[in-house]
Parts: sequence; C-alpha cells; structure tokens
Amino acid sequence: MTAIPKAAHAVICAAALGAALCAAPSVTEPGAPWSAVALLAAVYAVCELPGRGIGRGAPAAVGAGSFFPVLLAAAFLLPPAAAALVPVPGALLGAMDGTGTAPWARRVWHAAELALATWAAAHVHRRLGGATALDAPDFPYVLLPVLAGALASGLVLAVLDTVIRASAERTPLGRGALRPLAPAPHAVHGLAGLMMAVLWRSSYGPVSALFVLLPMYISCWIFAQYHRERAAHRATIRALVQAVDLKDRYTRGHSERVGRASVLIARELGMPEGRLETIRFAGILHDVGKLGVPTRVLRKDGPLTPEERRIIELHPEYGHEMVRGIGFLGEARAAILHHHERLDGSGYPYGLSGDGIPESARVVAVADAFDAMTSTRSYRRSRPVGDALVELRRCAGTQFDPRMVGALVRALEREGWETAVTSDEPGPLRAAQREGAADAGRSRSG
Repeated sequence: MTAIPKAAHAVICAAALGAALCAAPSVTEPGAPWSAVALLAAVYAVCELPGRGIGRGAPAAVGAGSFFPVLLAAAFLLPPAAAALVPVPGALLGAMDGTGTAPWARRVWHAAELALATWAAAHVHRRLGGATALDAPDFPYVLLPVLAGALASGLVLAVLDTVIRASAERTPLGRGALRPLAPAPHAVHGLAGLMMAVLWRSSYGPVSALFVLLPMYISCWIFAQYHRERAAHRATIRALVQAVDLKDRYTRGHSERVGRASVLIARELGMPEGRLETIRFAGILHDVGKLGVPTRVLRKDGPLTPEERRIIELHPEYGHEMVRGIGFLGEARAAILHHHERLDGSGYPYGLSGDGIPESARVVAVADAFDAMTSTRSYRRSRPVGDALVELRRCAGTQFDPRMVGALVRALEREGWETAVTSDEPGPLRAAQREGAADAGRSRSG
C-alpha cells in the first residue's frame, strides 16, 4: 500500500476499520447465522468470476455491479453485522481492472466499501421494518424498506468513491464533487435482491433463490465478453495511431484532437450515442494512410514536387485499404477515404461534391482543419480559436459543409477548446511549403 498517496492510504485504512467495526457484533454476539453467511458469501464469490480476465481498461470487478442483488439479498435476510461479512471473500479474491499499482490495497478498499454499503442497506431495511415484512411479504408495503435499503447502499458507495478519488488524485472535495447517484439501477438491484430473499425464505429453500442468478450470470458473462471486445478495439486503434505518430512527428497528438473535435460536432448535430464512437474512430484514424507514404516524402525539408504531392494525396486511399477489413469501424472507413473531399468537388481522391461526400467525412474534414489551424508547430504559431472559426466560416459552402462548421462553432462556444503544441523538426523551407499547402486547403497535416 506504499505505492498510493498517503491520503488515499489513510482513507482505505479508515474504511477497513469502519467495516470491521460494523461486522464485529456478528463475532462477539451469539446466534449469528453463520451457515447463511457462508452460503451467501460463497455465492457472491462465485459470481465475481466472470469479471476475471476482462483486460486492461475494463470496469473494476464486473460482478460487483451485476451481482449486487446477492449482497442486497444478504442485507434483507441477515442482521446488519452478519450481512457486512458477505461481500468480503469475493471482493478480496475477485477481479480487479488492469494491472494498477498496489493491487491488495485496491482489494481491501473494494471489500471495505462493499461491506459498508451492505451494512447500510441492512441497517436501513431493518429500521423500516423490512425484516418483519419479509416473513409474510405484503406488497407493495414490503417495497419501501427494500428500495430504501438499496438506495442507502448506493449512496454509501457514491460517497466512498468520491472520497477515495479525491484523496488518490489529491483534489479538494468541492461542490458537485459527489459522484451522481442513479436511483433506477439500485432500485432494480433491490427488487432482484427481494426476489432472492423471498425465495430463500420459501419452502423451496436457498436452492430456489439461486435460479434468480442464472439470467444475471448469463448477462454478466455477455457483459464481460463485450468489454473484452471493446478493449481489443481500443488496442487496435491505439496501435495504429502510435504507428502514425512515430512515422510523422508533425501529426503527433493531432489524431486524438481531431477525434475529440469530431465528437463535439457529431453530438451538436444530435447524432445518437452509438454513432459517436464511430465518428471518434474516424477522427482518430483519418491520417492512418500516412503509414503508406514514404518517410522521405513526409519529412522532406523543402517544396514537394508534383509527383511527391500526388503521393501525399494517396494517403486517404492507403488508409482505407488498411482498415477495410476492420468491421467495427463501420462508416469510419468512408470518412478515412473521403475526409479530403471538398463541397465544391475540387478535393481528392475522387472529387466528390455536396451530399455525395459521406456525412462522417464532412465532420472529420472540419475537425481536421480546425485542429491544424489551432495547433502550434515548431515552424509557426497557432491561430487563435476565433480566427480559425472565421476561416472555417469563410470556406463554408466551398470547402466545408456549413452544417458542420456551425455545429463546431456552437459546441466551442459552450465547451471551449484547449490549443496544443506539436513538436517537430524545424526547417524554414518545409515550414513555408506546409503553410502554403494549408492556405490552399491541401495541408500535409491532414
């Protein structure tokens, strides 16, 4: 635990101590339902297994969210002190995201926060008469303590998550720092936990309660597969972008910023959330075709010959060929191929015009030009954001789609933009050539 900040270390120790104090009465007082505690703890530990092996970048402990009904069932069935013990084995032995520092500190924290949340759910449930209502379920009155307990557990997790993030990142706990609490998922977890608890208490016994877990376990497995696939997608994108950045230092960081600007435009246009990621991929990978351009041409210190310019202008086609077989990119492949087309038909590679240019390509074209103008290179200073937007408006209708330009203007007025400095090798002739190319709308920056 020495690899984490001292403040976070203190928060973890305090949470672990608090969880131990909450669970202590189950050890010191006679009559604790140890068989039920052991069985529920074993069920929860098994439920954590689908989260193993998801890979770097996936959410921590998939089972903790998908199988929280097990912990709520324990909160509804057991005294608070006994319920606090149920999540501990699974949290200590379950999956953690990635390969971060101090894995055991994170496991202890995970066990402590779940123990405290389960204790809170059980305590609120009992105080509202939930234990009595569960013996002879009387709907809908039994729902009040159940939903209150589920929301109490969610609130505890939100507060603890806020505190540990603030201590780990050394940021103050200010107004609005509390992680938002979404009542709907906690309510659903509470109802599933109630169903488990009722079946557990029925004449069919604990085995019948396990049938509630079957659809949840299947959904958790699918969720884990989905995150493995997303992690593979991100790794593919990251590898391609790094390869481009290594080959042409002029575009270093440019791809990520174009991806961000493309999402700003797409969101302003009201594109659905599912499409935004594809647009982001299009922006990030729009220059991937530069991998097919000879390095001597990309890094040439001097004016390009007509033949070299033709080679540069092949990079959209090279890029399209490189990603043709990557199915998850969808319409991003068309954006990579057509992001240098112009609305008046004078662009390349195919001279498309107007609505004949794919919408995603028109988005990326504006984002690309905007970042090229607002990024400081070693051979020239960036333009102010306002000046860049004036230039985009001037070229709207000829080079750029006016809808895309207007969307970017509105988005930046609301959210702003942080300009960037891109490192590159100096060279006056190269600088003059590039600036002239940019003014002509055929910038090598992409």
